[in-house]
Amino acid sequence: MLFVIGGRSGLKNPTKPSLAVIIPAVTTHTYRRLSLLVAGIALAATLASSCGSDSKDSAQPAPAPVVREPLLTKASKTVLDQQIVYPTGTQAEVSSATVTMQPGQETGWHRHDAPLYVQIIEGTVTVEYEGGITKSYSKGAVVMEATGTYHNGRNLGTEPVVILTVSIGAEGIENTVARP
Repeated sequence: MLFVIGGRSGLKNPTKPSLAVIIPAVTTHTYRRLSLLVAGIALAATLASSCGSDSKDSAQPAPAPVVREPLLTKASKTVLDQQIVYPTGTQAEVSSATVTMQPGQETGWHRHDAPLYVQIIEGTVTVEYEGGITKSYSKGAVVMEATGTYHNGRNLGTEPVVILTVSIGAEGIENTVARP
């Protein structure tokens, strides 16, 4: 004789079992122990599956993906169409700063002898370059500033201008040189 868990016992008229586990005939005591074991396994599986579920009460919002927004890609020339050339022969030095200009302020005439990355964070700055060239850069603009050319930046607006600068220089080379 065979017992079918979840169905009826017997060989002559077996019914379709609800759980496809067939075991040899056992005593009532052993059958109870097996029933408890199967019930325990089913309960454990139910609990384990509910622990990993995403219910509305315990769901955490997925973190926002990292967003990369290119600002300047493989620039090889400055704003005055000069070839970017890195200083050589000494230890490289990278420096950064923010420059804040109130309405009406100027930077004063100066030049950069090494590549200078510039990003306008707030406002609009108007830059006059030696030779009579004038350019304006507004919030969000990213440029490689002219090298070796004197220029003067001015805030002609009514709000402060905030500029991020990153100098890609070298030991012994000044990031900014004032006009004598």
